[in-house]
Amino acid sequence: MRLHDDTVRCGVHSGQQYQTFDDVLDLWHRAENAGYDWVSVFDHMRPHLFAPDGPCFEGPTLLAALAARTTRVRCAILVSAVSWRHPALLANIASTVDHISGGRVELGLGAGSQDLAHDQYGLPFPGAAERLRRLDETCHVIRRLWEQPIADYRGAHYRLVAARLRPRPVQRRLPLTIGGSGKRHMLRIVAEHADTWNSAFVPPEHYARKRETLARHARELGRNPASIRGSLTFRAVLGEDHGDVAERRSRIAATVPDDLPEYAVFGTPEECVERLVPYLRLGVRDFLLGLRPPVDHRTLHLFSERVAPVLRASL
Repeated sequence: MRLHDDTVRCGVHSGQQYQTFDDVLDLWHRAENAGYDWVSVFDHMRPHLFAPDGPCFEGPTLLAALAARTTRVRCAILVSAVSWRHPALLANIASTVDHISGGRVELGLGAGSQDLAHDQYGLPFPGAAERLRRLDETCHVIRRLWEQPIADYRGAHYRLVAARLRPRPVQRRLPLTIGGSGKRHMLRIVAEHADTWNSAFVPPEHYARKRETLARHARELGRNPASIRGSLTFRAVLGEDHGDVAERRSRIAATVPDDLPEYAVFGTPEECVERLVPYLRLGVRDFLLGLRPPVDHRTLHLFSERVAPVLRASL
């Protein structure tokens, strides 16, 4: 991948960490074989959508295993909360997985959110302001370790003293994706550090306002706003007609009603294209279809066959 090229990529953000490894691997193989450009895992320690005693694979370990069993797709984590690991450890993990994958890794970072692991494992969960400061410092630490032979850094939360990381990533610049949308602090961190900005699905007019705020921060920092790729994570239920998706929509509404705003469309592939094309004009280049178990294979394949090709050809 050329870091700042204008290529449109379509991917899958996997929710299969709540099932078996074979289930996760099956989805990754299906996505790769269907022509998707990217597949990602999340980084929760405990299941944040289901029962507190349910299964949940650890993110970077799972990513390493999946990277070793795929050959083409970009392999990503979306996103790793700064409260889980020291940034030097995360830098080493990402570099290792980049070697395992042959240079296909993209690292997602975020300030973190509530997770059952904080209570169950007794892990600290600092306030939002401190987590944002840690995120900023994490970006500095990781870049120094990836790109400098000997790295020094002194921040309020992290310190490097003549630190070394070997081997460095395979990629000359391993891409950092930062997820979040707070206008005052988060988007300024994105403007300073991110190769890609990931946003959850919001209406185009809301996305446009956030993108303009990001652009303003970037210009203030002396950076070209166009150098920051836009990434949109969304959900969809696709079928040949509305009757084809009605039952699946009612089932989702009955189990996770609060998540319905994350859905870009319940409808046909053509309606999905119509809904997503406006985001191209707003700078989105990565369209990531979010899936949770049980996998909606019909949507997975309709998107790859009839939505992704149109989006890729629209620029």
